[in-house]
Amino acid sequence: MDRYYAGVASCIEGLEQGGNRSLVYELIDRVLENTGIVPSDTFLITASTKAGIDRIVDSVKKPPSDYSDSFPQHIADYICDRFSLSGETLHISAACASSTVAIARGAALIKSGRYDSVLICCYDLVTEFVFSGFCSLQAMSPAACKPFDKNRKGMSIGEGAATLLLMNEKKARELGKKTMGIISGWAVTNDATHITRPDKDGCGLALAIEKSALMAGINTDSISAICAHGTGTLYNDSMELAAYKNVFGSRNIPVFSVKGAIGHTLGAAGGIEAAVSLKCLMHGVIPPTTGFTDPDPDAAGLVSSGPVKTDIRCILSTNSGFAGVNASVIMERG
Repeated sequence: MDRYYAGVASCIEGLEQGGNRSLVYELIDRVLENTGIVPSDTFLITASTKAGIDRIVDSVKKPPSDYSDSFPQHIADYICDRFSLSGETLHISAACASSTVAIARGAALIKSGRYDSVLICCYDLVTEFVFSGFCSLQAMSPAACKPFDKNRKGMSIGEGAATLLLMNEKKARELGKKTMGIISGWAVTNDATHITRPDKDGCGLALAIEKSALMAGINTDSISAICAHGTGTLYNDSMELAAYKNVFGSRNIPVFSVKGAIGHTLGAAGGIEAAVSLKCLMHGVIPPTTGFTDPDPDAAGLVSSGPVKTDIRCILSTNSGFAGVNASVIMERG
């Protein structure tokens, strides 16, 4: 990595490649262990930006090689075998909003009555391919990223995975599942202004938030906190702050980002952040924004460098990605 101006990435220790398999499988195994019982007729949605990209990179360096096991469908088949799922599967690759879009799609399938349960599995790896790509875009921070900080210089990538099991109330009660929270509203929009840069006024994200609140049947004043995308790049953070101001006005609604602590996990980000948001609802604590020391003027009074204990009844989680995609979900106490 000496060839790159950035030298920081957040990687999971101890991942080992099993034979010719992608590291994705061991990464997914770690989160599947705690998923519990999954009904056999559950609809599976996977989400990732590049799936098993490490094996595809290997095949370029050492051809020939069979890298078909790195394709999204092969990974979905692996998860189905693990839980003996007989239902359909869907893979979503919507840049860094992938898993938030997956959650929205899963919630919509349940609300429509087509399925009683949907399993969301999101994942992404740190590879030189991904690292070099973001470096070429001058999007990376030389040091650990600093979301919403005045001196932010870019993002830091990370790797991770998450599973979320969505169910309607009847199914959850039948299986004795503990409800961590209720997904009450969701929306997906697109800026359609640039291939990588978001619209600076945040109109697309603001629209997604407003549509989510409308679906949830609440006023935006009911939202207690925001789990932001918060990548630490100049354009993303300023766009998000503009969108929040557009929707919430002068209200000092608490905003946080986890990416200063775990890096930007790309297609897995929304799933991980939804899980964190559910924990916030359960414990009434807003996490600190790691790396946030010198506030951007627009973030002052919104973002905190330390944890905040407060009553959280309704939380908004948002993600945005290349090509202007924006996704938001609203979660409420169960």
